[in-house]
Amino acid sequence: MLIREAELLDGRIVDLRIAEGHIAELAPSLPHRADEPLIEAQGGLLLPGLHDHHLHLYSLAAALDSVPCGPPQVRDREQLRAQLQAGARALAPGEWLRGTGYHESVAGELDRAALDALLPDRPLRIQQRSGRLWLLNSAALAQLEAANGDDPLERVDGRATGRLYDADDWLRTRLPRRPRSLARASRLLASQGVTGVTDTTPHNDLAAAADGFAAAQASGELRQRLMLMGDASLDALVDTPQLLRGAHKFHLHDHELPDFDALCADIRRAHAAGRGAAFHCVSRTDLVYALQALCEAGVRAGDRIEHASVLPPELLEQVRALRLTVVTQPHFIAERGDEYLSEVAAEDQPWLYRLRSLLDAGIPLAGGSDAPFGAPDPWAAMQAAVTRRTRGGQFVAAEEALSPEQALALFTGAAAQPGGAPRMIERGAVADLCLLEQAWRALRPDLAAARVRWVVRDGEPIYS
Repeated sequence: MLIREAELLDGRIVDLRIAEGHIAELAPSLPHRADEPLIEAQGGLLLPGLHDHHLHLYSLAAALDSVPCGPPQVRDREQLRAQLQAGARALAPGEWLRGTGYHESVAGELDRAALDALLPDRPLRIQQRSGRLWLLNSAALAQLEAANGDDPLERVDGRATGRLYDADDWLRTRLPRRPRSLARASRLLASQGVTGVTDTTPHNDLAAAADGFAAAQASGELRQRLMLMGDASLDALVDTPQLLRGAHKFHLHDHELPDFDALCADIRRAHAAGRGAAFHCVSRTDLVYALQALCEAGVRAGDRIEHASVLPPELLEQVRALRLTVVTQPHFIAERGDEYLSEVAAEDQPWLYRLRSLLDAGIPLAGGSDAPFGAPDPWAAMQAAVTRRTRGGQFVAAEEALSPEQALALFTGAAAQPGGAPRMIERGAVADLCLLEQAWRALRPDLAAARVRWVVRDGEPIYS
């Protein structure tokens, strides 16, 4: 395959030949062979395929089959009612309706009675935007609630409220089972230029998730390379070119932190198995606890802080001293910034989803979408990193903004070294490539306007 007249990020216009999954030749001009496909780039920017360093593939697949229940699609109770009723009409009688992305700005704190008023005639579950809370109507509770109360459902005066916190594993075993295809999610990611992802779901395990992902890749359902985080069973996962073993993921909640000694023992075990430790940290408390545990257990290459939602100066210095990588979500400022400005304590607002100060401190920094809890659009995330503006037009810690080049680098690092040097387009490199319609000069003022034209992984097209 020959790509003709593509622009590289350094401004060069080149021809590029792909053979056996690698970049075989790179030159100002190459002859076209009669037997090879030809792509006329016409000066469009050619980049390494993007890597989303933090998402949840099966949750994204489920969300794509669900009803949006929060901003920007839904902003008030009547819009929520209309969305739910339209979604219900598309289902078979008795089938569960699944909603995602709810935020209290739409219709306040929901419970079973509020949901019954919106949709009483079929089982309904709605996931709150954080991913930690499920909201259930009475029809759903009738199928889930234990007669003796031996379940994790929230109750007031003995009656289930319809609120279920941090109980995904319990819920998963009690819902109607159906195969979940990754094909739609994979196509969506490919259309954004994404050739690799890191799935950071804490309960990924060797028997279920790893085998399922490997089968999805083998069948062509999942077209991206995958680095897989998860539990201790993944210590035994053997790397392949398409499926890499990632860090042990620790999902911290400041209201229910794990036993400190047990956490340190798990970190040491992961390190002994050659794995890093990755910590979900969306509050000061989460981050302090994670840093204390790493100070006690020791650190190794591959240890990561996920989100680092609130990172005050004294904790940033600890992150730097421990040589940790931060994988963050700059688009949350755009998607949720207006709510942050009204809900987050004023003293914490300057430390929300920091970017530039991490790079200035020499901390490796990478980007992930957290899809489906954030939009799976790396280009919108890049532009949010540059502007630091909310949907309402307000700035959040504007001094943390990045240059377009720095924002692009958040998604072009290697899976195993997020925040490291961006992957290069050079002879001998694996042909994971993303070709845009625009040149860099046209794209640079608004990265969210990127138009992906053509994407290959291992030299094989996965989007056109």
